[in-house]
Amino acid sequence: MHPSASAINVPRSDKQTDDSVLALVCEDIWKIYGNSANEALRAIREQALTKQEVSDRYGCVVGVAGVSFAVSSSESFCIMGLSGGGKSTLLRHINRLIEPTAGRIYIYGDDISEKSPKELRKTRAEDIGMVFQDNALFPHRTVLSNIGYGMEVRGVPRASRRLMAQQALELVQLHGWGNRYPHELSGGMQQRVGLARAIAGKPRILLLDEPFGSLDPLIRRQLQTEFRDLLKSLAISCVFITHDLDEAIALGDRIAIMKDGQFLQVGTPQEIILRPQGAYIAEFVRGISKLKLLNAGAIMEPIVEPGGNARRISEHCTSVSVDTNIDTLIEIVLSSSEPVIVRTANGDAVGIVDCRALLRGIKGAGH
Repeated sequence: MHPSASAINVPRSDKQTDDSVLALVCEDIWKIYGNSANEALRAIREQALTKQEVSDRYGCVVGVAGVSFAVSSSESFCIMGLSGGGKSTLLRHINRLIEPTAGRIYIYGDDISEKSPKELRKTRAEDIGMVFQDNALFPHRTVLSNIGYGMEVRGVPRASRRLMAQQALELVQLHGWGNRYPHELSGGMQQRVGLARAIAGKPRILLLDEPFGSLDPLIRRQLQTEFRDLLKSLAISCVFITHDLDEAIALGDRIAIMKDGQFLQVGTPQEIILRPQGAYIAEFVRGISKLKLLNAGAIMEPIVEPGGNARRISEHCTSVSVDTNIDTLIEIVLSSSEPVIVRTANGDAVGIVDCRALLRGIKGAGH
C-alpha cells in the first residue's frame, strides 16, 4: 500500500539512553484541524483511519500525528522532510504558538500545557528563542534595538539589554553594525541579526524554522558553519527545521525524517544515511555521498589484533579524536610515516588509522 494511503500510525517514543538532562520532551503530539478534531482523533485511535478517511468522514486535516521525541541539553535536533509534511506545525507546538489537539510538551521537565498566558509569555521570553526564515526585523529600529527588543518587552534595564545585545552582535560577527538599520544590511547579515536577537536573552532552547532557506548557497554554507560553531560555544539546545538533507547533516546531532505528520526515522546522520528504514527514506537519502559521514571512529582498525596481540604504538604517533572528519584525517595520515592513534574524549587509545584503513573506509563509503 502506498504510504499516503496507509493508516495513521502512532510511532513509539524516541527514547534516549544517555544520562544527559532532557531539555525538551514531546509526548504523543497530535494536531488535527477542523470542528470535529477530538472525534476524529478518537476514531483514528480506535479504527486506524487514514488521513484521507479522516478528511472524508469528519472534514478534518491531520497536521501532526502522534509524534514523540526528546532533545538533550546542548543537542541540535533537526527535523526535515518535504513541504507540507508537518515540520513547521510541530515546531510551533513547542512554544505553544499552536495548541495541540492532544499531547504534552515539557521544557526542562516543566509542562508548558499547564501554564497560564502570563506564565507562557515568561517562558517564551526567557527560555525559548525562535528564528524564522523571514527574520521580521523592525525597519525603524537600529540593529542593536532590534536585538534588544525581546529584553525590552521583559523589562530588562536599558543599560543591561544594550550590553547583552552588543555581546550577541559580536557572537554573530557583526561588530560595528549596531547603529545601522535593517535596510542597510545584506540578507545574510539580516539573518545574523535575527539569530542575535534570539540568543541575546540567553535562552535554553532555540527553535529555527529554515532560517537560511532564502539565502544564496555560498552565504548559506558560511552561516551554517558559523551557526554550528556558535551552538557549540553557547551550549544551547536547538530544534532546527529544514528540507535540505545536507544542511541537516551539517547541523544535526540527530535527524528526524518527517512525512505526512509522522516521524518515519530518528537517528544520527550516520544512521539515517547508512541504515535508512524503509523505501521512502532510502530514496530520500539516495544521492547523498557517504564520504562526508566518515570520521576516525568509523574507519579505525582495532589496536588489538585478531590473535590478541596489541599493535606497537610509537611515541611519535599523532593522535586524533574519534570524531575527526575525513578531510582532516586524510591530511594527517598522508603526512605521517606512523599510524595515527584514535582516542576518546578521555584520552583512551581505541584504534589506529593508517593508509590501508583510510582507503578501505573510503572504498566502503562508495557503495
